[in-house]
Amino acid sequence: ELFPCFVASLPMNNVPASLEEMDRAIGELGAKGVQIFTNVNGRPLDGPEFLPIFERMSKKYDLPIWVHPSRTAKFADYPTEQKSKYEIYWLFGWPYETSAFMARLVFSQMFEKLPKLKIITHHLGAMAPFLVNRIGYGMDQFGTRTTDEDYEGLLKRMKKRPLDYFKMFYGDTSVNGSGSAIRCGLDFFGVDHVLFGTDCPFDPEGGPLFIRETIKTLDKMTLKPADRRKIYFGNAVNMLRLQLPKPKAGGKKPRVRRSSNG
Repeated sequence: ELFPCFVASLPMNNVPASLEEMDRAIGELGAKGVQIFTNVNGRPLDGPEFLPIFERMSKKYDLPIWVHPSRTAKFADYPTEQKSKYEIYWLFGWPYETSAFMARLVFSQMFEKLPKLKIITHHLGAMAPFLVNRIGYGMDQFGTRTTDEDYEGLLKRMKKRPLDYFKMFYGDTSVNGSGSAIRCGLDFFGVDHVLFGTDCPFDPEGGPLFIRETIKTLDKMTLKPADRRKIYFGNAVNMLRLQLPKPKAGGKKPRVRRSSNG
């Protein structure tokens, strides 16, 4: 088995240090991307101070950014309460975090500034695939619900429908093995924007359950062999510019360990 590459974690509370670590990890150690979280101590990442990070990953390295939600029980479910109850911050708060992150980048026009930016969202785009028509038709009316911001003017300045920008993200298959969720994500992003992921080891068995169920689900789906290969490893090979070793004459092909993301 092979571990084909690794990605680096950045100290996002310090942008200059993040850029320095990015250059060290990618330029010296050979990292094939970076992972960040959906906010930095509560600060949204569409702020201008974070633009150099997205810009360097897109323009200098042309490598992907993995995004994981970040939210704790301190984010109360309602403003009258002090904390989230019943682990709702994790259950529904994490998908909201990712979806809000995606929306902030879309409406701050990040993809117009950086059209080659590659961002892989955890949990297969979170709420976006399921809410495709809410995003589509709803944001075609962007600004009609708001009187104190010129969102209608922003909509006119956008070169595409907001929905089309949401589809520029990528997603991993980390949806706990749900066939319905994976089909929904594939319908939304298209097979070229979906990569294999499992959330290992965060399952009741300590790792193997989500891997097993995700593989079982994908193998049951009616997919062209070429599309199945794209999801399992082909898209990652292309995005990360990997060179897989050729098998020795008469030997077995090397088996690449499928990536997972907590």
